[in-house]
Order: sequence, then C-alpha cells, then structure tokens
Amino acid sequence: MSIVYLNGDFMPIEDAKISPLDRGFLFGDSIFEYIPYFKDRPVGFDLHIQRMLEGLSKIQIKIEPTDWRGILDQIISKNEGDELAVYIQVSRGADKKRAHQFPTNVSPTVFIMTQPIAKETAPNIDTAKTYSVLTSLDKRWKHCDIKSTSLLGNVLHFQSGYENKKDENLLFNGEGYLTECSACNVFVIKGNKIATPILDKQILPGVTRRLVINAIYSSDEYSIEERNVSLEEAKSADEIWITSSSKQIAPVIELDGEAVGYGKVGPAWEVCSKLFDKIKYL
Repeated sequence: MSIVYLNGDFMPIEDAKISPLDRGFLFGDSIFEYIPYFKDRPVGFDLHIQRMLEGLSKIQIKIEPTDWRGILDQIISKNEGDELAVYIQVSRGADKKRAHQFPTNVSPTVFIMTQPIAKETAPNIDTAKTYSVLTSLDKRWKHCDIKSTSLLGNVLHFQSGYENKKDENLLFNGEGYLTECSACNVFVIKGNKIATPILDKQILPGVTRRLVINAIYSSDEYSIEERNVSLEEAKSADEIWITSSSKQIAPVIELDGEAVGYGKVGPAWEVCSKLFDKIKYL
C-alpha cells in the first residue's frame, strides 16, 4: 500500500482527496519537484528544495516554513523499496469558484508521494542504457525556467517522440539553438570539450544538470561551457547526453535516425558519470 502526504497528514493513497476546484487541477497553478532516493539517500536534496521554493516565489504562492527533509524522510520510511523517487506538488489551493485571478484567503495544497525508480548501478560503458531522440522546434511557453505542472507543451513534444518510437525529443528555438528536451537537459561533447545550453527562461535549471557541471569541473580530462549550442553542433557531436533526476546522465546514440559519433556510448560519458556518482549525495 502506497502512503502519501497531503496537507500535514500521512495516509494511504486511496484516502487522499483533493478538491476539483484546486487551482493545480484547474489551471496547472502549481509547482512540483522530483527527488530520487537511493537506499534512503536523496540526490541533490538542497538544490531541489531551493528550486521549488524559488518557483513558488516566482508565481507568488506563499507557504509556511516547512521541514521538507523531515517529511520526505518519513514518507520514504513509510513506503517499501530501496530505490524510490519522491514527488512533491504544491498548488495555490482551492477557492470556492473558478476564476483566473489569484484568490485570497486560501491555503496551498501540499501533496507528496513516492514511486519506484530503476536500481542504482555503477557506470559501465558496455551495459549503459542508451537513448534515441528526434529533434523538434520548441513550441512551449516562455517560462520554462519555472517547474510548473503546466506541462502540456512538454507532454505533446514527448508524445511526438513516443509515437515515432524515440525515447525523447530534443528541442531547438527559432534561432537554431538547443533549449532542452521535453523532460531533460542536454549536453553536447566534441573532443574533450563539453557544452550545455546557457540558463534562461527557455530552460529548466535542472538539478542533475548542475551536479553534472560541478562534476566536470573536477575533471582533468574534460572542460565544460554553458553557452548557446546550435543544432548543427549536436548533429556533428562525438557524444550527446540527456540529464534528469530519473535518468541521471543518459547517453544518446541516435539523433534523427543518424548515429551520434560512432553510434555507441562514448568515453566522456563513462568518465563523467563516475565523477557525478562521487558528488551526487553531497
């Protein structure tokens, strides 16, 4: 039985009830986070909570100071499994009517649940799960830096990839520069140089992205740049990675039906994945 947290109480998921007038349901007026735990250890905990609180502030949802670590550790202990992800969603709350303007005198709805994730494994160039992606013009809204539950644009992009039997959809803007994927950030590797799109409102400031950058800074073999990265660079890259809390560092071996590099996992992935593993719990 899955145990969830709703507005201060732990309960079986079957007992959790949220009003249909909740603005998270009606408008996607809410912020979420997804934090992987491996053997009771969260990856990038402080960065996740900081991003969530910053997102809430950007959309003017006020929430009381909360012991997030205490609550999340409790929900992990109440659910079975050594590999779980914690999903947090905070909405503006439920009003007595549907109206676009922010309501007054409502309390945020806080919902937290867990779900199983893949077992943690040591990076291995021969056994790593590989990904195939296609590319599309980015058609999402202009505040992708906010981790809002208003994800229809992301869902439509992901579905396009899924229908074409691809694992992800790598997005580019009207100027031909990469933004991100429908649910991942992206890194492009050429020789010993690694680049990732610079943060702006087109791109979610991914926690895994930040940790990967920090890991590469500790490398003597590879350098990292945050800058505009063109679609043409991706097409001629030696390696491409997509990163997220669920995938960590995922090697892409096919882009729009063409092999990336030699069409197999590259050496930079293995080196940097091992560096990432050394710092991800710090």
